[in-house]
Amino acid sequence: QVQLVESGGGLVQPGGSLRLSCVASGKIFNNPMGWYRQAPGKQRELVAVITSGDTTTYADSVKGRFAISRDRAKNTVYLQMNSLKPEDTAVYYCSWHSSSGNVRGWGQGTQVTVSS
Repeated sequence: QVQLVESGGGLVQPGGSLRLSCVASGKIFNNPMGWYRQAPGKQRELVAVITSGDTTTYADSVKGRFAISRDRAKNTVYLQMNSLKPEDTAVYYCSWHSSSGNVRGWGQGTQVTVSS
C-alpha cells in the first residue's frame, strides 16, 4: 500500500520561500508524481507534475516561481516555492499517478499560509 507524507508547510511573508517535501512508501519511485493545492471555498487544482522521465509541468499561476523535483534514492518529491504570494495560501497535497497520468493516491496535506 502506498503512503505519502508531506511536510514543510507553514506561515511565510509575501515574497518568501518554502520547500515542501513528500516522502513515499511503496514502489512508486518511478511513477509520475504531483502537487495539488486547495484554497478555502475552491476546488483542488494542479500545481505541478513530474513524469517518470522527469519532465515537469506547471500551472500558469506558478510558472517561474515554483519548481518540482524528485530524489529517487530518498523516494521523495519536492516543491520549491519562491516569490510566494497571498493567493498561494492553500493546503498543498502530494499525489502519485499511474503511468498514464491518473491520480492514484494523495497525502494528508500540508498548510501553506502567505501573509504579512
